[in-house]
Amino acid sequence: MRKYALNSPEALARLLAMFMITDGNMDPRELELLEKLHVYDLIGLPRKQFTKVLVDYCDDVSDEANDDGTIHLLDAERINDLLAEVTDHRKRILACVLAMDISKSDGTISEPEMALLSHMMKSWGISLDDLEREFAR
Repeated sequence: MRKYALNSPEALARLLAMFMITDGNMDPRELELLEKLHVYDLIGLPRKQFTKVLVDYCDDVSDEANDDGTIHLLDAERINDLLAEVTDHRKRILACVLAMDISKSDGTISEPEMALLSHMMKSWGISLDDLEREFAR
């Protein structure tokens, strides 16, 4: 797995990419949402670079496949390593809000997306109240 600088736009983008593929299906509505919410501006990464991070993440995950080709999209060690690359509280809040929006962009939050979102928020000590408080300002 590639390493990105702590709190970098790439580290944030990779977390979002993880949510985009965690249910095994990248829905076109997820890409539309990135445009609609101006996610590229919010995280400070142009669309082309975001796309590169997404493709690199997919490549890295496929490189970790078992000998039989099985890919584990919800590998706890990988997820924890990626979460550790974002330490800034405001960026964590932003990542949680955007991940939630991405997860529900196709009309439903899948079980893997819910598990990942729950793990991320618990790992970072962030509650739904925290998200509401930060974005109600």
